Amino acid sequence: MNKHSKSIILLMIVAAQLMMVLDGSVLITALPEIGRTLDLSTAVLTWVQNAYILAFGGFLLLGARAGDILGRRRTFSAGIALFSLASILAGLAPSASLLLAARTLQGLAAALATPSALALLSVTFSESRERVKAIAVYSAVSGAGGSVGLIVGGLLTDVISWRAGMFLNVPIGIALLLMTPSFMQETRMTKGRLDMLGAMTSVIGMTALAFGFVQAATVGWRASEVWISLALGVVSLVAFVKTEARVKEPITPLRLFASRTRSGAYLGRLLLLCGNYPIFFFVPQFLQNVLHFSSLEAGLGIMPFTAVQFGMMYVMPTLVARFGNVKVLICGLVIAIAGTSWLSLISADSSFAPDMLFPLIVMGGGAGMIFQPFTTLGLSGVEAKDAGAASGIVNVAHQTGSSLGLAILIAVFEAANRSAAASGTSLAHAISVSIGGSVIFLTASLAAVLVLLLPADRAKRAVAQREPRRVSPVEQPID
Repeated sequence: MNKHSKSIILLMIVAAQLMMVLDGSVLITALPEIGRTLDLSTAVLTWVQNAYILAFGGFLLLGARAGDILGRRRTFSAGIALFSLASILAGLAPSASLLLAARTLQGLAAALATPSALALLSVTFSESRERVKAIAVYSAVSGAGGSVGLIVGGLLTDVISWRAGMFLNVPIGIALLLMTPSFMQETRMTKGRLDMLGAMTSVIGMTALAFGFVQAATVGWRASEVWISLALGVVSLVAFVKTEARVKEPITPLRLFASRTRSGAYLGRLLLLCGNYPIFFFVPQFLQNVLHFSSLEAGLGIMPFTAVQFGMMYVMPTLVARFGNVKVLICGLVIAIAGTSWLSLISADSSFAPDMLFPLIVMGGGAGMIFQPFTTLGLSGVEAKDAGAASGIVNVAHQTGSSLGLAILIAVFEAANRSAAASGTSLAHAISVSIGGSVIFLTASLAAVLVLLLPADRAKRAVAQREPRRVSPVEQPID
């Protein structure tokens, strides 16, 4: 395959990933307007986000397995077509129930397309150095796409309607469907069965956990429905693990967790998103409800973070080549923790500049150093037959962290909000406390890297020193 064809394939994969990531954030700055249009409470507005994220994360493993069995190009195309249709339905939804149903369908479609896209990237860019560059672009889009969605969502809400954010996906989806047969090669279909029991127990488990935390924010921790939901979530996830250990063709081969490096990358990414994603729910709320920004101004307020994070894409290959994935990852997490801690100091008396501007710039620099190493390490040492499953787990960690982190920190937000007196000060204080919760999650992610990834990296380098010039850390990621 020539370089031009590979560039087009990368563009298509990035465009598909941008669709999925944008859809997770494009409505955040529009949530107040959606609430007014459809007469939704704050709790229901939360589910406008979580319906998409939970379906996305919950069915990702099934989508990855479907790609392995049915062919990745075929599964990718089916996901893009369904996603485009669901976007039209979401844009036309006249009621809250239909909007949530359409958002759930979007999540299911994204779960079909995303793991196949990442697996196709891994297969297309098989040479180590070109794979590093391709993953750098993919990771930059995955990381920065969410904040781009905030800007696009704010602009469309102010100028047209929140519904336009949903229709934005349709022409992109059509273009991808037209291009896919010409540029993407189909992988061979294999005999196998879809692990529906594993898929359902994972979906029920994650949804029940998220529902429990959201309900705790709404009705309090003493309500029986909260603890019943949390217990159902734990039981379902235990059943999921037992199912995967027993069935012949699991959607999540547990052998993928035998590698300390991959396990550390999955856990670290999940904890990272638990802390990182909710920030982009709370910051626009602060900008709009405390600083009285418009939807567009709130979206533009995230631009410093986005610009710095995306700009890091150009220096990441050099940094990784010189220092290795793990050291760059640790440095990025430390910077992200410092910036997020700084941002958590905001109050009702804060202004955008410098109180929010400078912390967002620091956070963007840290975030730009994190996603690529986590992606690379999560796919390290994976056999071709498990490429789809491994890419599915990478994305499951991403989406599960996003949904659970948002649910948990909304519970923190509501508790802090109730404890404060004045309404204006109360909101600012509650957001500050919630961002402080993000710092805790980011610190836990750093701890996972230090405990699981750093020792494996040191062991790998020690072996490399005893066996001179067999392979560099960039050419063969640690496993």
